[in-house]
Amino acid sequence: MAPVLFPWLAWLLVSLAAVYLLGLLGHSRRRGLPPGPRPLPVIGSLHLLGNQPHRSLARLAKAHGPLMTLRLGAVTTVVASSPAAAREFLQRHDAVFSNRSVPDASGDHARNSSVWLPNAPRWRALRKIMGTELFAPHRLDALQHLRREKARELVDHVGRLARSGEAVNVGRVAFTTSLNLVSRTIFSRDLTSLDDDGGSSEFQEVVTGIMEALASPNVSDFFPALAAADLQGWRRHLARLFARQHRIFDEEIDARLRGREAGEPNKNDFLDLLLDAAEDGDNTARLDNRDTLRSLFSDLFGAGSDTSSSTVEWAMTELLQSPASMAKAHDELATVIGSRRSVEESDIGRLPYLQAVVKETFRLHPPAPLLLPRHTQVDTKIMGYTIPQGSRVFVNVWAMGRDRETWPEPEKFMPERFLGRTVDLRGGDFDLIPFGGGRRICPGMPLAIRMVHLVLASLLNQFTWRLPAEVERSGVDMAEKFGLTLTKAVPLYAIATPI
Repeated sequence: MAPVLFPWLAWLLVSLAAVYLLGLLGHSRRRGLPPGPRPLPVIGSLHLLGNQPHRSLARLAKAHGPLMTLRLGAVTTVVASSPAAAREFLQRHDAVFSNRSVPDASGDHARNSSVWLPNAPRWRALRKIMGTELFAPHRLDALQHLRREKARELVDHVGRLARSGEAVNVGRVAFTTSLNLVSRTIFSRDLTSLDDDGGSSEFQEVVTGIMEALASPNVSDFFPALAAADLQGWRRHLARLFARQHRIFDEEIDARLRGREAGEPNKNDFLDLLLDAAEDGDNTARLDNRDTLRSLFSDLFGAGSDTSSSTVEWAMTELLQSPASMAKAHDELATVIGSRRSVEESDIGRLPYLQAVVKETFRLHPPAPLLLPRHTQVDTKIMGYTIPQGSRVFVNVWAMGRDRETWPEPEKFMPERFLGRTVDLRGGDFDLIPFGGGRRICPGMPLAIRMVHLVLASLLNQFTWRLPAEVERSGVDMAEKFGLTLTKAVPLYAIATPI
């Protein structure tokens, strides 16, 4: 065993020594960088992050400023923590910072993913397909009946739990509803069920596992020289999760291709659209490549289910702890909709308080607290500092939502702050950018906004809600689980009563 391990040990020691020397060299060249904590040998400032890096970075920004530099392992990392700093990266210098810093664990998936592909013709072709077909207003309007059906199924399921006196796992039912909406849109069928005995299907478990693994701290991302060894095994773990997910996708694709060969009519869903596009002679997106389809579906299921359901769960958590806000939301729905009628998407524009609740939830609990990291392509001057080529850039939207200069009483859940105030969620107002900004803004934002409002309104319009007695006594656990999505560490259970 020793002869086998010795070359690896020697390589590891040499690599760590090289990292340390490069760190010293980098530290000597920090003059043009934004301020930040002094790094330790080898690890830099990794020890300052903890398991809640969005909170740790927010505290550091109070000491070092809204534009801050840290050396995380061997990687120069810049963090923007104010609307003005975020605008520099996501708007004024968007082209320079339009590439993503790809997590090593993503492995082969990143080569075909619309999330991680660089800003190049293939990425732009994939974005165009999503923007003009899947998430275009006319396409979303045409599929309103699917979202209406999913919302009705959710209300029926919660109604059955209410009649039996069972508490509702709010995050799970919202997740299942969102996931099935995505699967209906892509494959014209559900991939899981609300009536799955309160558990979750294999597909749900895989989606959640992928999102958690992609955000887990990985030594390969902090010390690229060590990435080949995959020391923590995250790349291998994710490869297994993607393989499980891809088997399901392959079954759907192969069944659809067989149906086409047999002359079955098109379902006119997203899979049919992509298969039609794959037959196009000028296929810049390479949709005739099975790996591209798999990666695209993985992106859509991950972003389309996890973020929306997390936002609904946080909104319900805040409302249950704010009886006055809950009463205002109920009163508005009773006046505009009435409990005997289902909420329609066309009603949302007449529910300003509900919209304010969603915005306030995005402010306090942004789905992606640090967005997804950017990667500097060339040395760039930002706010008087030089951001060197190859730097990793984070935008701490969680910290921006708690900026006292922007938001009075920032820790307080107060939807009223958005009444009479125009705040654009679509990347135009940098005070609140839960979906990011610039050319890398989340392409699924139009669907997410519709779904979050519809699901939340449906839950509030048909039921009154209260916390279980033991939670009332002990208080709601507000602990966060950091990842690509900022979820509740302890699921929210609540008792529904039909109105």
